[in-house]
Formats: sequence, C-alpha cells, structure tokens
Amino acid sequence: MASPNKQINYATRVDKITTKSILTRYLKAILAVLVAFIVLIPVIWMAMTAFKSRADSVAAPPKVFFQPSMEGFIGLFTQRRQVTEAQGLNELRNDPNLKWYEKVTLNRGQQIVGSSEYVGYLKNSIVTAGVSTVLSVTFGLFAAYAFSRFKISGKGDILFFILSTRMFPPVVVTIPIFLLYRQLGLYDTSIGLIILYTVFNLSFSVWLLQGFIDEIPKEYEEAALVDGYSRIQAFFKIVLPQTITGIAATTVFCLIFAWNEYAFAVMLTAQKARTAPPSIPSVLGTGGIEWAQIAAGALGFLIPVAIVTFALRNYLLRGVTFGAVRR
Repeated sequence: MASPNKQINYATRVDKITTKSILTRYLKAILAVLVAFIVLIPVIWMAMTAFKSRADSVAAPPKVFFQPSMEGFIGLFTQRRQVTEAQGLNELRNDPNLKWYEKVTLNRGQQIVGSSEYVGYLKNSIVTAGVSTVLSVTFGLFAAYAFSRFKISGKGDILFFILSTRMFPPVVVTIPIFLLYRQLGLYDTSIGLIILYTVFNLSFSVWLLQGFIDEIPKEYEEAALVDGYSRIQAFFKIVLPQTITGIAATTVFCLIFAWNEYAFAVMLTAQKARTAPPSIPSVLGTGGIEWAQIAAGALGFLIPVAIVTFALRNYLLRGVTFGAVRR
C-alpha cells in the first residue's frame, strides 16, 4: 500500500506532465498557424489586390485598407475602349439601362465592347489538365500494377528510364518538341498539350502508384484467383478499391503539374489552344500594367485546383505516406 505522500507526489508529477503536454500542443499549434500565415502572405496579398481599384493597386506605399472594387474582375472578363467627353461619355453614364459593371468601366472613361479571351483560356486549362490527368493516372495505374505484380526483366532499369523522362527541364526539350509538333500538325492544339502533359506525368504516376500497390498483400489476389476470379477481375475488385487513396493523391499532384505548366504552354500554343498561365502575365492594359486585373486572373486560376485539392484533402496525408515504409 503506497503512502499518501507518494500518491500525492505521483499525482503532482502526472499533473505537471499533462500541463506540459497541453502547453506543448498549444505552442505547436500557434507555430503552425504562424508559419502558415507567413507562407500564405503572397496569396493573401494577391487576393486583396484582385479587389482593389487600379489607383489602389499601384499606390505607394501599398494600401492594406481600401475600398473593395470589382475593376480587376470586370477588366479580366471584358474588352474595353476609351471613351472621351466628345464621344458622348456623359450620355453613356446617364443611360438608365446600364449594368453595374458597365458603370464601373465608364467611371474610368472606358466602354465595354465585348468579352475577353480569358474565359476561353481557362476552359482550355480545365480540358487540358483534366484529360491529361485522367489519362496519366489511368495508364500509370495499369503500368504500376504490372511492375508490382509480374516479373519483368530489367525492371529496375526500365523504371529508372521512365523516371528519367521527368528529370529533363522543359526548356531543354521544348525546341525539338516544337519542331516535331509543327510537322505533325499538333502545334496550337489541345490534343498536343494533352499528349505532352500525359507523357510527362506518366513517369511520376507510375512510380507513385507502384508504391501503393506494393503495400497491398499479394495473398488477397491469390485468394481471389483461387475462388475463380480472373486476373483483371481480381484487379478491379481487390486491388483497385484499396488503391483509391493513392489514386487520389496521384491525381492531385498530376493535376497541379498540368494546371500550372507554363513553358510548354507558351512555346507550343499561339491562340486557339493557349491555356491560362501564359495569358495572365500578358495583361498590360492601355495605360500600364493592370495589377488588379492580373491578380484577379491569378485568383480565378487558383480556385479550381484549390477546390479539387480541398475535396481530396482526406486522402493526401495518407497518400503521401502510404508507400513510404516497405515491409
């Protein structure tokens, strides 16, 4: 039977350890929030700039507190022309049928004459990144399964060769690909970009998905084969459901690469198939660089991939660590 003094000392030590543990967790949480805030400062400033007027976006020193304006978004999605008093600016302002966004542009002495090409560029990005991601993950899944489950001569060398295609900086191979695409008629086409992004993402997809499939015990498939399943049935019914985490993580990484890719999109497209990344920096405006408009385009470009990443967030942590520890 422990003495009362020993019990009190033990309880005191437990309380101290518990208090220390709670303080440590709070300090770690505060540090994580602080680091996240510092990392997100450029994104926060970009979002603030997107809602500034042109005068506020170029103010010196920069304004932290300002009157929100939609000038950047209106300028991003429309084409405008300058209108002077002699051309009837006051009459246009007094038109009762004016939309709110037309009033905003008229206050800057501009009139909307049509829609901009940014929407088309954004659609090209969605189609190109989406299709290439689906293809690279699909082909990578089957290739990774083959490397994981079958004996292939020179498997290590083949895998290294596949991965080596990702080691080349895009600038190194852009000119040969440009000449090849001109000969094949793939220049300035969405199909050309989809093929290129699929090829570049395929190596990453194979290597990442193989790690996930290696973690799935072969005995599951062997039991299914004994029960009369074919190899393809065992793949779809046994392996595929357990690889969903890896597929989700691979999808996010492949999508981010295809979505943000800049060098190939600049060199291999002109107008018809151009994606959003090359088009955003080209927004110059008539009287200087339209920083609010550029920030609005960058913010609009960020939102779709952020939504996909947020939707698959539950799979990412497990997806990054799943294939890291080998048996």
